[in-house]
Amino acid sequence: MKYLKFFLLAAVISISIQASAQVKPVAKFKPPKLYTQIGIYRNTVTITVTEAEQLIAQPLKIFDAKKTAYSLSSYMFVYRQIGVTEDEKTGKISPTYTIKADIFKQTPLPQNWSANLKELIKPGDEIEFVEVIAKDAKGIVMYSGNLKIVVVK
Repeated sequence: MKYLKFFLLAAVISISIQASAQVKPVAKFKPPKLYTQIGIYRNTVTITVTEAEQLIAQPLKIFDAKKTAYSLSSYMFVYRQIGVTEDEKTGKISPTYTIKADIFKQTPLPQNWSANLKELIKPGDEIEFVEVIAKDAKGIVMYSGNLKIVVVK
């Protein structure tokens, strides 16, 4: 009986202590707007074939409006190559695109990709860096803006 009273008293005290403890509200995290940049370009740009060949070997940079740099976690690289198709019945030729894409976790692109792209790039092609994921110094993962490059003469 003595132990039962002691146990009940301890339970009531622990419940009252837990109930009276204040819980701090968790501050909502508002991620900053991030920008993806290669060379001096960001967002959507139009460049020449020569510039595109040089950019392929450069690393992606991610930063915010305050110029704080972020580390790259991963991104999807998409190369839209313009080509043509011919209608077998009419013989009419029409433009079309083929897509080469992959997900990467390092920047710049691997040597085999950049070497192949330097040989393939021509006017009308498009290069995109999409689904760019960055990390801040605390390890918080965020999306960065996409980068699209349109190649012209």
